[in-house]
Amino acid sequence: MTSNTTKNQQDQVRQHLALVLNDLKKTAKKDGSAIAVIGSLAAHLSDTMKQQTWSSAKEAMSDANRAELLNSFKTRGKAAEEAGQKKQAYAMQALATSLVASALRSDRTIAEGEGLLDAMIDRAVVVYRQFQASAN
Repeated sequence: MTSNTTKNQQDQVRQHLALVLNDLKKTAKKDGSAIAVIGSLAAHLSDTMKQQTWSSAKEAMSDANRAELLNSFKTRGKAAEEAGQKKQAYAMQALATSLVASALRSDRTIAEGEGLLDAMIDRAVVVYRQFQASAN
């Protein structure tokens, strides 16, 4: 891979990350159920990895796990979108963006954006777990 290709990838990820972060902030204010779906999916994946947070689950994943999960998000996200399951597709997009950013965190801007995104996802996990605990 050439350095121009890497730079182009980083530019694309920076732009996409900024869009996702901005959209998540707006969505959190308008549609708590969309954030709950993110929390639910991230909590399930974290539990699978025997971790408490999305951030720690992501760090515990092997490169093969990350690649498999990204492929799953791509396939399942497209199917969810086609089935009109917008919130599920949105959740997969947010988690996939976090995974992609982790591969390019050598770029300081991407690393900062990844940290902000992961903090939002981790907060969604906490809220989801609290809701689950109070419902039982």
